Amino acid sequence: MRKVKFVKGKIYHIFNRGVEKRNIFNNDFNKWRFLQAMFLFNDEDSSFSVLYQIEKENKGRINFTLLEEFINNQRKDRKPLVRIMADCLMPNHYHLLVEEIQENGISRFMHKLGTGYTNFFNKKYDRVGSLFQGPFKAIPIEDDIYLQYILAYINVINPGQLIEPELKEKGVIDIEKVMSFAKTYSFGTNPDYLNLRDSIIIDKGIFKDFFSTPDKYESFIKDTLLSKQYNIIDHLTLE
Repeated sequence: MRKVKFVKGKIYHIFNRGVEKRNIFNNDFNKWRFLQAMFLFNDEDSSFSVLYQIEKENKGRINFTLLEEFINNQRKDRKPLVRIMADCLMPNHYHLLVEEIQENGISRFMHKLGTGYTNFFNKKYDRVGSLFQGPFKAIPIEDDIYLQYILAYINVINPGQLIEPELKEKGVIDIEKVMSFAKTYSFGTNPDYLNLRDSIIIDKGIFKDFFSTPDKYESFIKDTLLSKQYNIIDHLTLE
């Protein structure tokens, strides 16, 4: 039984990784599929078949433009289950920063996301069984400064470890290189917070108040990396 009780209005760091630490994303197509599922399943009325339905109608093609057209053609208002504030997809794990906005919203959303993506992955790679290492992990964020450090951790420190594997433990070596890499990493939300992209998945929520301009956000990220202040949230990032 899950120890964390989800409460409307509270924000949670959610993460999971592949069983036996195996990759859950073998390529960019897999990552895009997961992101597309995040968008579609964050709706009270969505079903597991919706992605396949869109693919069928578009002869196998699927992208965010087609997703938006599909939603608009349905002519109904979406009813989001959660507010997705940030995400980062890594080869064998993912991180989400999510606010509960409907009763049992996180549980319902994550069930649809986990089941839908596992079904897709198992069918594509002719495998059976669990894809993830148990149920997803969820840690409530109770403090505003912790919340900002979690954002830095998800948006920059995670993708940064792809080029500096010991970044989290030993600190940044080349900050400009790490910042530049995270700025162009398509499978995280750092570009959205720099106003370089406007994802249909993301709702920044309270972060709009914390970082009123991209410069303020970027300055905070740089200070966090240089000072290693993110170490104070180790208990919120256990993997």
